[in-house]
Amino acid sequence: MTLTRSQATIWEKARSVGAGDQGVVLSDAICAYLIGRIVLDLGQDAAFPEIPRELPLLFTDKPAGTLVLPATDSRILFERLVGLVPDADTYFACLAALQKARLKYERILATQPLPTLQQVGPRALLQYGKLSSHALVSLLFWRKWFFDIDNRAGQETGYLFEPLIAHAVGGAPAPAGKSPVKRHRDRTKGRQVDCLIKDRAYEIKLRVTIAASGQGRWQEELDFPRDCRKSGFIPVLVCLDDTRNPKLDALEKAFLAQRGEVYIGEHAWKHLEGLAGQTMAKFLHDYVRRPIKDLLTEGDKPPLDIRAKFMPDAVEIRLGPELFRIERDADAPTDDASDPMPPDADGSSPGP
Repeated sequence: MTLTRSQATIWEKARSVGAGDQGVVLSDAICAYLIGRIVLDLGQDAAFPEIPRELPLLFTDKPAGTLVLPATDSRILFERLVGLVPDADTYFACLAALQKARLKYERILATQPLPTLQQVGPRALLQYGKLSSHALVSLLFWRKWFFDIDNRAGQETGYLFEPLIAHAVGGAPAPAGKSPVKRHRDRTKGRQVDCLIKDRAYEIKLRVTIAASGQGRWQEELDFPRDCRKSGFIPVLVCLDDTRNPKLDALEKAFLAQRGEVYIGEHAWKHLEGLAGQTMAKFLHDYVRRPIKDLLTEGDKPPLDIRAKFMPDAVEIRLGPELFRIERDADAPTDDASDPMPPDADGSSPGP
C-alpha cells in the first residue's frame, strides 16, 4: 500500500532528529520495534508472522535504546499496518513521540553535569555551620543536580503530555502565538490551549490540587473558560484525577458558568476514549491511563528512603530496596537546562 501524504509526513516526522543537541532520531530497528509493539497491542500478530510474540513491553526497566527489532524493513511494516488498521498511523505517531521523549530523557540523565561550586557556593550561607563543609558542598551539589534533571523532565513533559492526548483524540494543541482563543482582558494576546477539536477548547489536567499558587496564575486558570467563550469556543475541562478539593470545585464552577463541559475522573477517561475511537482508545489506556492510575494510587504513600552515589561512569540511586542506575557519558553534548519552552511547542507533538 502506498502511504498517503499525511501518513508519509507522520513517518518522516517520527524519523527526524528532535530539537537541541540531545534530540534523537528513531532508527529503522527502533521503528520496527514500535510497529511490532502496535501489532501485538492491537491483536494483529496473525497478519505479521515475522513479529516475535515475546517482544518486550515499552514500559520496562530495560534502557529505551535496547528496544529494537533488527533486520526488518520498518517502512514496509508501517505500510502494511496502516493498510489493515484504521488510525494505526496516529497510534504510531503517538507511540513514536513517547519513545523519542523517553530516549531523550535517558540521554539527559547520562549527560547532565554535576554542578560547580560557582553555581551553588553562595547558597551555602543559608546553612553554613549546620554541617561540615564537605557535607554541605555535597548536599548543595546533589540538590542542584536533582533540580536540574527535574527541570528538564518538566520541559520534556511539556512538549509531550497534552499534545500526546490531543492527537490521540483527534485534536491539536494551540500555542499562545497561534491560538484562536484570545484573552478577554487583552484581545491582542492568545491563550495556549491543550487541545482544540472543532468548536471545543480543552484544558487537560492530571490533577487539580489545593496547593497554594500565585494569585495571578490561579486567576488565569479561572479566566480560561471565559476567554474560550468570548472567542467563540466551548470550554471543556478534563481532569483525570477525581480527588475533590475547593480549587477543583471553583474551576468546575467557572467552566459551567460559561456553559462549558466538565469531565472528571472516570468520566474524563470515558470522554477521551470516546473521542479517540477504538484503536486510539487502546493507546490511551495502555500508555497514558494505566501508568497515571498506577502513580495516583501510589502517590499518597510516604516516599521511600533514598541513597545516591555519584561515580565517574554512573549514578546509582537506591529507593528503599530498589536500585536505579544511570550510565553516565560525561563527554556527550549537553543542552542548557535553562532553555525555555519554544514558542511553537506543538512542533514537537506527534501529528503531521
